[in-house]
Amino acid sequence: MMRTPLLFALAVAGASHAAAPANVDAALAKAKRAHQPLLLDFSAPWCYSCYFMETHVLNGTEWDALGRKAVVAAVDADSPDGAAWMKKLAVKALPAYVVLDEQGSELGRILAEQPRAKFYPMIDRIIAGSNTLDALKQQAAGGSIEAVAAVLGAFQARDAGKDGLAWYGTLPAQVRANADKDPTVTLQRDRLDLSRARAQDDHAGAIAAARRVLAGDIGCDRPYVVDALLEASEKQPKAERAALLQPQRAALEAMLARDIYVATPACADQRSAVVTTADVDAALGDAAAEKAVLDRAIADARRRLGGDYGKDRNLADNLRVYLARAHREAELDALYPKLVAAWPDDYVYPYRFGRSLLERKRAAEALPWLEKAADKAYGENRLGVALYRVKALKALGRRDDAKQVVAEVLEQNGQWFPEQVAKLKAELAS
Repeated sequence: MMRTPLLFALAVAGASHAAAPANVDAALAKAKRAHQPLLLDFSAPWCYSCYFMETHVLNGTEWDALGRKAVVAAVDADSPDGAAWMKKLAVKALPAYVVLDEQGSELGRILAEQPRAKFYPMIDRIIAGSNTLDALKQQAAGGSIEAVAAVLGAFQARDAGKDGLAWYGTLPAQVRANADKDPTVTLQRDRLDLSRARAQDDHAGAIAAARRVLAGDIGCDRPYVVDALLEASEKQPKAERAALLQPQRAALEAMLARDIYVATPACADQRSAVVTTADVDAALGDAAAEKAVLDRAIADARRRLGGDYGKDRNLADNLRVYLARAHREAELDALYPKLVAAWPDDYVYPYRFGRSLLERKRAAEALPWLEKAADKAYGENRLGVALYRVKALKALGRRDDAKQVVAEVLEQNGQWFPEQVAKLKAELAS
């Protein structure tokens, strides 16, 4: 799972609503008939934020009330329909909750894991509003600083830094002069500049923008911006890079103490805070500190799970990642079968275990787990599982069986996901 300022794990609805629409077009038609907004809740079985959101946020009376105010449609990102709508709506980061009006115009979106106390006020404000992005742009041009901030936030949600900054440049000079004094606008412009610089491989620009963003109070987003700083500074001289990262180590350690290792964590995404802190320690050459932060996270996850891996899938998956990041492979190998047993109804953990074994040259052990995953896989993830089955079969000298796997999967998936199909065919041919 990549972790960048805009790449988060996916959230999935934790409750079902009556007469759930079969696809997004059907959901739009239902919203139009009901004269209600449409909340698209993109989901997939492989993302750890689904587990947090399902257990901690997308349930209870507030979720039920949301289902009365809007048509709610869970959209599987691994399905052809889901993939097409992600592309259409420029959903580049997960989780993404996109609200459309009954005509299909976007009212707003929410990204990333969110605590319950933040999620519902945010989604309620979007649903209560009647402003589409085009209307907000008109208000911004007329001088509304609040609308300027909202439009910049919309560009940020799309990871469209260059386009957002270009739009800002089209505003009347006096509007920009007033907006430049607003701290929210300033922060959003800096984040858009960071997005632009990263997209253009402008490392110096990314470092400068990241430092400006990190100088502010960005709360739970800090790990994502530090990740961008780590990436942009990778080729810098050791001493210069250390000077950039050292202040962030202190800030991240304070975040862990204040917002993560407390009875009620303020940040929903605890994993990124832990792993980013370990990455900073590694970049600074402090192996002892890197080990300590991972050891603490592993011990904390185990304590909270109490041996019940079906208790909290988000937390159980965090434990998996911490063990992998700490290279504690024997413990990870012991954990995987327990995760498979705790969550038997999807392909994810047998696939991850099979892939992990295969990457360590243990093809004979990997193949049964990959075949188990294939029984549950579908859509795009069926192709991903098939790719590693082919790798395992080739490693075992069973090329004819690999050909059969490819033929069956292509028959099942048809024309969907051409990029993944090309990778599968290339692996077979190599």
